[in-house]
Amino acid sequence: MPELRKDPIVGRWVIIATDRSRRPIDFPVEREPPRAGICPFCPGQESKTPPELLAHRPPDGPAARRDVPGWSLRAFPNKFPALMIEGNLDRAGEGVYDRMNGIGAHEVIVETPDHNKSFAQLSEPEIEGVLSAYCDRLHDLKLDRRFKYVMIFKNHGSLAGASMEHAHSQLIALPVVPKNVSEEMEGALAYYRYKERCVFCDIVRQEVRERTRMVYENHDFIVLEPYAPKFPFETWVLPRRHRSAFEDCTKGEFAGLANAMRVALRKLHRALDNPPYNFILHTSPFDHRENPHYHWHIEIMPTLGKVAGFEWGSGFYINPTPPEEAAKFLREIGD
Repeated sequence: MPELRKDPIVGRWVIIATDRSRRPIDFPVEREPPRAGICPFCPGQESKTPPELLAHRPPDGPAARRDVPGWSLRAFPNKFPALMIEGNLDRAGEGVYDRMNGIGAHEVIVETPDHNKSFAQLSEPEIEGVLSAYCDRLHDLKLDRRFKYVMIFKNHGSLAGASMEHAHSQLIALPVVPKNVSEEMEGALAYYRYKERCVFCDIVRQEVRERTRMVYENHDFIVLEPYAPKFPFETWVLPRRHRSAFEDCTKGEFAGLANAMRVALRKLHRALDNPPYNFILHTSPFDHRENPHYHWHIEIMPTLGKVAGFEWGSGFYINPTPPEEAAKFLREIGD
């Protein structure tokens, strides 16, 4: 029988349609032919992107030179930004309507010089380098008082929104806290006020104890299928230790996160035949950097179906794969 499950953080209801349960082989992945032409993210094409903001290069290489080959990671402003970094917000009201200038930052992090290498194929040190780049850019953008939040995300595959094949992530710094983030923060705070505990810490403890939705764990992180997932094979990576802000992680924790991310993405890659996916870093807004109720985490969402009229109209999601079954499939897939 189908189940209605309530997300314990934001209170959103999800329908787990057990009567139309679907396994990994029931989700055929659409393929698009490789794009022709020169890739501006490849080494030797640095002049085709805006000047770099950050690059990882060998310590014995030409470290002082910028925008030249020899890097293992590059970050630079998006050539076609959603928001512009120059200018003032100029907030204004027009009757019931509020507006402000589109001020923000939109950056690209190219994760590897190898055009044919996906994030799931990176080594743990390479993934750790990507995570440290996220942290460095967060610390830098936090100095700009106009910004309240930085959204870090990855689109893998054109069906997940990627416009470039070359492995890359993006970040957008915003002058407001996104509604989804506010709802998550408010839900976590309401839980804390009622129980005097962090809801995410409670989730970690319960999932480690019950193990039915656990996929993988190491010393610092767990990988799980959430109790009320919006999408089939939605996967979360959570730190065991309570931390509100991603950028407060230690180097050792980044190593553990790199291991957890590599395992999670490789399992999804093998189980679902390299599906398109998005992952999103959920972290505290700048003015809530450390608090007892919120716990940063990463959510990975394979693109295995389409959101249709019922979802848009109701706010409910219909998921044909129970998370317990998804976790079992992923546990059985090799790392």
